[in-house]
Amino acid sequence: MFLEIVTPEASLFRGEVESVIVPGVEGEFQMLENHAPIVSLLQEGNVKFRGNFDIDEEYQDKFTSGDNNTKILNINSGTIELKDNKIIILVD
Repeated sequence: MFLEIVTPEASLFRGEVESVIVPGVEGEFQMLENHAPIVSLLQEGNVKFRGNFDIDEEYQDKFTSGDNNTKILNINSGTIELKDNKIIILVD
């Protein structure tokens, strides 16, 4: 599935991923390939995504690395939309 993470300043990430975990306002949830469409608010926490991808050198310092090819981005708040295996995350 395709993931795009956007801030008011820049598009931090665009690429294919295997899974995404986000801090929803009612709790953390995960999305995998062919997940049902969803729109949700996000609260402070970590966006975690896994796959085999490269992050632009310009934005690598915004992400930390986790286990199993996982990247982590700490956010203050945001929104997420998933439709047709395309996820767009708008974050502060």
